[in-house]
Amino acid sequence: MSIAILPMASEFHWSPTTVGLIQSSFFWGYLLTQIAGGIWADTVGGKAVLGFGVVWWSVSTVLTPIAAKLGLPFLFVVRAFMGIGEGVAMPAMNNILSKWVPVSERSRSLALVYSGMYLGSVTGLAFSPLLIHKFGWPSVFFSFGSLGTVWIAVWLSKAYSSPLDDPELRPEEKKLILSSCVSKEPVKSIPWKLILSKPPVWALIVSHFCHNWGTFILLTWMPTYYHQVLKFNLTESGLVAVVPWLTMAVSANVGGWIADSLVRRGVSVTVVRKIMQTIGFLGPAFFLTQLSHVDSPAMAVLCMSCSQGSDAFSQSGLYSNHQDIAPRYSGVLLGLSNTAGVLAGVFGTAATGYILQHGSWDDVFKVSVGLYLVGTVVWNAFSTGEKIID
Repeated sequence: MSIAILPMASEFHWSPTTVGLIQSSFFWGYLLTQIAGGIWADTVGGKAVLGFGVVWWSVSTVLTPIAAKLGLPFLFVVRAFMGIGEGVAMPAMNNILSKWVPVSERSRSLALVYSGMYLGSVTGLAFSPLLIHKFGWPSVFFSFGSLGTVWIAVWLSKAYSSPLDDPELRPEEKKLILSSCVSKEPVKSIPWKLILSKPPVWALIVSHFCHNWGTFILLTWMPTYYHQVLKFNLTESGLVAVVPWLTMAVSANVGGWIADSLVRRGVSVTVVRKIMQTIGFLGPAFFLTQLSHVDSPAMAVLCMSCSQGSDAFSQSGLYSNHQDIAPRYSGVLLGLSNTAGVLAGVFGTAATGYILQHGSWDDVFKVSVGLYLVGTVVWNAFSTGEKIID
């Protein structure tokens, strides 16, 4: 959508504020299924939940061009429906990883899985301009939406929610995994009062909000920034937007390797999580402040790449922390904190359109930097890498 929105806005004569509302409508649905997806994943298993999500959002993607031609209300609804499907994905993935991966390999595994999302963005941003030029903007949604049918066939036959369900796993492998992972049995009830009484849980919630404000603005608005400020055409905007996401895919795995290496060498998990997330906050904050001082498109793209590259260290910070502090409830906890993150997406994406209509890109980046700094303080003051909920 971040690429297709450019020709769509031109065809339908949408203002920046309207574009911001369209971009944010995805998050309306995404918000609804964060906690529900976590509860569902922790009680019935991540395989079914993630399978449902992919089918749901694939159908919604295919319906997007039809809705756009019918009118804005229809487009808002379909984009929100797509968000409903995608909202269960991260809690489901967190649940599966908590059952399959021991703590000494947690950062690398999470970074590897999340780098798939970054590479998905790379693929979408690279191919969308080509599809638009050859077949028109609706082809973007028809093409990528149909990919879910291929994925679900493989997923249903090869994936398992836990090692206990996998008939092809060798006994010694199953024994090793189960002896190293805390989260084995499905959750029957959620201790909400206990969870919400812990300061590290609130550190996750607040930090997730501060982190996602900047991340979602970069995700949804960067092609527009390249087009408006750097004067790139549609194809150039798509191809250049690939670079920061490719950087994230690489740096997430580098950060995961560093974090797990530190843990294996005896550095406490708490110290590791604080170091990695501090990089994930202060790195983007620094590079975004440099954008107002650069005088060439190449330097602007470099700043964006460095910003998102350092942002990816968050995979070994706050995104790994749910499994540290509450491994049995990692899906629920991610759903809870990501609800705050999605609220940042809703408000940040819509607010960016409003700010651009009445201000400048510098104003957009100043808000993000301020929230990164708040997140840094909260995270270092209240987070922990120790298990606080059994």
